[in-house]
Amino acid sequence: MTDNLISYIESLGVSRLGFFGAKSVVPNNWKELEYGISFSIKLSEPIVDDIKSGPSKTYFAHYRSVNYHINEVSLKIVLYLQKMGFKAVPIPASQTVSEKNEISGVFQHRTAATLSGLGWVGKSGMFIDDKLGPSVRLGTIFTNMKLPSASPVRSGGCGSCRICVESCPAMAIEGKEWKAGMERNELYDARACSDYMKEAYKDIGRGVVCGICMSICPKNHTSNK
Repeated sequence: MTDNLISYIESLGVSRLGFFGAKSVVPNNWKELEYGISFSIKLSEPIVDDIKSGPSKTYFAHYRSVNYHINEVSLKIVLYLQKMGFKAVPIPASQTVSEKNEISGVFQHRTAATLSGLGWVGKSGMFIDDKLGPSVRLGTIFTNMKLPSASPVRSGGCGSCRICVESCPAMAIEGKEWKAGMERNELYDARACSDYMKEAYKDIGRGVVCGICMSICPKNHTSNK
């Protein structure tokens, strides 16, 4: 049954796929969903290469298109699981749920990806795929279908590198190496990042994301030339 699920998900064009035990991290209202699926979609290399000094309108459109695609893939996986008789919940590709003046989502996709053994969280707070680098967008699904759990990644692989810290125009990155369980604000100031993007790139479009830390990261395979 698991092999059939893997084959189906891979047929949807995902770049990478992993499973994880979700019992300790799934939101309380979905406690019966003790397993998780994490997948990634690789971004266009030429578009990412163009970001070096800031986002372009092409990158903004691509970012939104990939998010839409991830939501479509997630929905198809959920429908497939339901047809098999299981319960499942997709986490939106990009959704902000602000509480007490804090910018956050329903669940952090990077947490699912690290638990699935796909990579680590960089000093910038972005997820870094151990094979594809940071130029990916992530999808997450919780389900009650029993799935084989991968070995989680528990620490970062950035070492002494500080390129993202020194390149961040919002000066929002603290420069600390990530470890599992670390609070996001120990890595970077999400409010400072968001406020800077809204002001500096408002001509590109509402909800624009910077992407500089992703584009200049040495782990980005598009930069290893």
